[in-house]
Amino acid sequence: MSQLSRTIRALPTLLRIGVAETVAYRAEFLVWLLVTTLPLVMLALWTSVAGEAPFRGFQSKDFVAYYLSGLIVRNVTGSWVGWQISEEIRLGTMAMRLLRPLHPYIAFATSHIAAIPFRLVVALPVAVILLLSSGKSSLTREPLQLVLLVPSLALGWMINFNLVFILGTISFWATKTMALMNVYFAMFSLFSGYLLPIQLLPSLIADVASVLPFRYGFSAPLELMTLHLDGEHLGLLLGGQVAWAVVTLFAALTLWRAGVRRFESVGT
Repeated sequence: MSQLSRTIRALPTLLRIGVAETVAYRAEFLVWLLVTTLPLVMLALWTSVAGEAPFRGFQSKDFVAYYLSGLIVRNVTGSWVGWQISEEIRLGTMAMRLLRPLHPYIAFATSHIAAIPFRLVVALPVAVILLLSSGKSSLTREPLQLVLLVPSLALGWMINFNLVFILGTISFWATKTMALMNVYFAMFSLFSGYLLPIQLLPSLIADVASVLPFRYGFSAPLELMTLHLDGEHLGLLLGGQVAWAVVTLFAALTLWRAGVRRFESVGT
């Protein structure tokens, strides 16, 4: 209970620190925004393809709704914590973080949550204006889906954060983790629906994507925004998100404990 109360008391301070870091490291923040604009590139491509005739049931307005909603989802749920962990381990500054009476997972998570409003300030106005003008008719109006959208986004953020956190912890054992992160982003782009709606993927790839965590970290809230889903589909979607959030959290904390033991052993 003392650990929990200490964590709760520290949250406001951690959020302020996260905001200060986002403001201080403006260049890195700008780079992050620029690398999340891939949906805009894909939007230009697929609206051109569907401009003459619908592509496998997707009209131009459907692609507008999908990719602009994807821009919002990516800015809300994306994380770069793995690169941060890797850099701190490489430079040795992780030792100072380990001395603090707060689990680094909580410190990293709070810092990254604090940056979300800054991302939305840039991405949200553009996406909302274009959505309302071009893709409004393809957005869901189902009250239940709109209610479930916020918890779905939160679970999507947690899944993505945990996955990248896991990649960061591999730096306790390996020095070339950037290559793994590039592989991760390639797999994420293909299996999450980031490059192409999962419904348009070849059946074999779509079947694989349906059971991997990438879909539940990105496509699940996107499907809530752009598709009309029945109760069974909603249950499977949210249930899959909860399951992957728990599994990835357990894996992240387990690997962290093992990595920290090795880090302390090497450092002494």
